Amino acid sequence: MTTATELDTLRALISDGCRVLAARGLADGILGHISARVGAERLLVRCRGPRERGLLHTTPADIHLVDLDGRPGGPGELAGGWRPPNELPLHTEVLRTRTDVDTVVHAHPPAVVAADLAGLRIRPIIGAYDIPGTRLAAGGVPVYPRGVLVRDRRLAAEMVAALGSRPVVVLRGHGLTSTGQSVQEAVLRAVSVDGIARLSLDVAQAGGVLTDLPDEDLAELPDLGGTFNLDTAWRHELARLEPVR
Repeated sequence: MTTATELDTLRALISDGCRVLAARGLADGILGHISARVGAERLLVRCRGPRERGLLHTTPADIHLVDLDGRPGGPGELAGGWRPPNELPLHTEVLRTRTDVDTVVHAHPPAVVAADLAGLRIRPIIGAYDIPGTRLAAGGVPVYPRGVLVRDRRLAAEMVAALGSRPVVVLRGHGLTSTGQSVQEAVLRAVSVDGIARLSLDVAQAGGVLTDLPDEDLAELPDLGGTFNLDTAWRHELARLEPVR
């Protein structure tokens, strides 16, 4: 049983994650959301409400507990005009299908959309510049080829099928869905994919040709561990938010 204190801690973490996405330019304005699994049948998710001000200004009060069908997950959770995002099925279908996933991020990074529309896949074109991002890209980042609002289980199932067993899927003409075992992991994966998309566009604009990192170089990249890749990286992301707190 998740305690009220644990829920409050997770609400704050999701709130921070939303602001990181906005500060990094992955979720401009009011679009985008993050969810986190709470037990087998519930999730915390950034909701729509009368006091929301956009992702950069997300607070724990914007994060509400719902069940997998979008009903309140506890007393008063959707009181006062709050409602789950239209694309809640995007989150819940991933959580229903992928038992290895505890967090789902949905964002609209312009560079990811532009790179995909230009025919530029997310590939391991970099090396030590971003080791986790390189490894993610080397495993493949699939594309869901429909530019639709993922508003029901039918469309969400299509997206999940495109995602497969991978951590991130690009949504054509729309954005991306990123997953992880924690908010930090899912958000940082989205940031890495956005970074590779930006570099891909820069290289293409400069007239260059995108080339995958050679296998021998990929094999030389060390795993710097979760303390560095997640903990230190996340502290940095939170520190970048300080001017907008």
